[in-house]
Amino acid sequence: MGYKMNDYILEMRNITKTFPGVLALDDVSLKVKKGEVHALIGENGAGKSTLMKILNGVYQANKGDIFLNGVETRIKDTTDAKQKGIGLVFQEFNLVDSLSVSENIFMNRLKKTKGRIDWKGIDKEAQKLLDGYEFNFSATEKVENLSAAQKQLVEIAKVLSYNAKIVVMDEPTSSLTSNETEILFGIIEKLKKESVSIIFISHKLEEVFRLCDTTTVLRDGKVIDTKNTKDFSRDEIIEKMVGRSVSAEYPKKQCEIGETILKVEGLTRKGIVNDISFELHRGEILGFAGLVGSGRTETAEAIFGAEKMDSGNIWINGKKTEIHSTSQGKSEGIGLLTEDRKETGLVLNYDLVKNISITNLEKIKKRRFLSKKKETEQTTALSVELNVKTPSMKQLAMNLSGGNQQKVVFAKWLFSDVEILILDEPTRGIDVGAKYEIYQLMNKLAESGKAIIMISSELPEVLGMSDRVVVLSGGEKVGELSKFEATPAAVMALAVKN
Repeated sequence: MGYKMNDYILEMRNITKTFPGVLALDDVSLKVKKGEVHALIGENGAGKSTLMKILNGVYQANKGDIFLNGVETRIKDTTDAKQKGIGLVFQEFNLVDSLSVSENIFMNRLKKTKGRIDWKGIDKEAQKLLDGYEFNFSATEKVENLSAAQKQLVEIAKVLSYNAKIVVMDEPTSSLTSNETEILFGIIEKLKKESVSIIFISHKLEEVFRLCDTTTVLRDGKVIDTKNTKDFSRDEIIEKMVGRSVSAEYPKKQCEIGETILKVEGLTRKGIVNDISFELHRGEILGFAGLVGSGRTETAEAIFGAEKMDSGNIWINGKKTEIHSTSQGKSEGIGLLTEDRKETGLVLNYDLVKNISITNLEKIKKRRFLSKKKETEQTTALSVELNVKTPSMKQLAMNLSGGNQQKVVFAKWLFSDVEILILDEPTRGIDVGAKYEIYQLMNKLAESGKAIIMISSELPEVLGMSDRVVVLSGGEKVGELSKFEATPAAVMALAVKN
């Protein structure tokens, strides 16, 4: 039996949206059934956020119609969207840390009794909402005391407090651990049973295949395909997203592995990591695998000098070296591309020139002064080489897509002429097209003789890109596997050891 029009809680028909000089959405149609999880996927710039902002009343379409439960409607603004049962859960938390959970949920609509705010009533109503979804924290708890997953749940509770029937989740798992992600997935299943429809935006295709009933692929502001998720293959989705055939998700590296450039012996940070030893060679990509809390990042920080080692030795190019600070790490030719590019990788309100040159101002000195000409020429050349998509080098880092921001962080370390690059979650939160470019860049760097340590929570990525894999568990090295030995089963068997 086919679906009738009123089986769809939402229909967006022939939506077109232009900005000055840009056609952001070109005749886009989206249908969402009651109680389904509908994936909306595409590269950065495909039009996903613009379409959702039209649904949420942030933008008005130039052309097209919106139907809710089969009835044509106009969504005037975000307040109107909430009143019509549409809620948006942001990727970046939109919470006030110093207020309680209940104050965040009912902000701007605090109920009054006899002219006074009814704090007890507000707390009670918020607690009832939290208990209904089995959220594991109290309505009176300060938001600053919550974990990232709990904050994400507060965002969802805010939306549900308006009796939302359509919930848009934009990259909801980007800052969650695997355990926290499971909690969120449980909430999504519960919402489905209550006939709440979810539009799920994610770069993680594993999540799309696991959670979503239907998938719509956008590319360059157009709908490329919509069908039952189970009828898509992974390669087909990627090809439709990026507009080219994907013969292999991970590009092949064409280089010989050279001599040892880094040797780590007995690296220990008391209570955190214990007795870590390994070698890294020129032209090699060495994967660090392990579950969250295994000690991968903590090991990288100690090698770079961001955190102090209690014991252990480091040799670089055969010479014993003591690294007590990040500036020392850098001067020894080590660069650390951190897990959170926005917090620790970039200065978001600096332009691209400053973000790239910041690691090596000596390079652009002319006598005792900085040469603006040198700085602009050299940073622009790197930006072009790394294919950073930007209208201008004067663009602020905050205005770039995730993939382009990550390329700028790469450019920053290449500008400082490091020989050893430690990449901590280098493709987190970026789309498949940009991921492929990052992989190509990693291979190019290895082929030029640089050595790379890659930490990633995505096991297929570790296996697809690494020449060897070091597995950590509970702060200890539990195994080392060659490219041929490193199967998913072999890595996971080691990762759960401690």
